[in-house]
Amino acid sequence: MDVSVILPALNEEAAVGVLVKRVLETGPYEVIVADNGSADRTAQVAAAAGARVVSEPRRGYGAACLAGAKASTGNALVFLDADGSFEPGQIPALLAPILDGKAELVLGSRVLSIGTQEAVLPHQRFGNWLAVQLLRILHGLKVTDLGPFRAIRRDWLFRLQMSEMTYGWPIEMMIKAQRLRCRLVEVPVTYRPRMAGRSKVSGTIKGSILAGYHIFKVILKHSVRRWPGLRSE
Repeated sequence: MDVSVILPALNEEAAVGVLVKRVLETGPYEVIVADNGSADRTAQVAAAAGARVVSEPRRGYGAACLAGAKASTGNALVFLDADGSFEPGQIPALLAPILDGKAELVLGSRVLSIGTQEAVLPHQRFGNWLAVQLLRILHGLKVTDLGPFRAIRRDWLFRLQMSEMTYGWPIEMMIKAQRLRCRLVEVPVTYRPRMAGRSKVSGTIKGSILAGYHIFKVILKHSVRRWPGLRSE
């Protein structure tokens, strides 16, 4: 199965080059950096490291992920943050359930990894816990983490008709996959502080509030709405 690794990136020039090289060392993967309107040299550094760079000037985590997915050629897609907080060497473990025909969507769980929680800030842990509880209660989705490090079969991603272009993208993917009876599993993944700079989400009060707003908005919205034209066959 051909694999495309997609890195949504916004002002990550200090980390993205190292990360791209690590991904390429891990396997024969297509690496796509979806540059989300960076004001620094993210695009140039990524290209020099061996990635194919696509531009998505429309700001939004989901917008960058979708742009990378549309540009990809792989049958399996891996989404990986460009800040170096996740370990590219764990991509094969993330892909294994898909390659073995046991799942269509695999979520990397920081909660299931021993010692990883120390790198997750307290307000992140609480927000993650609360979101997970709501997913269980409102959607019957039994997961431990909302982690963005994940793999999905390409055909399934586009079957989900993704529309959330913000930080709600990962949640929308999980909820729609559950509704369409996509086989979903979790595998433990390690998590560490970002290589450089400050997180756009947990690193600022504004970022944390905005991310939380979009995440919980998507959870609640899809608990009361069905999607016109979304087929479940």
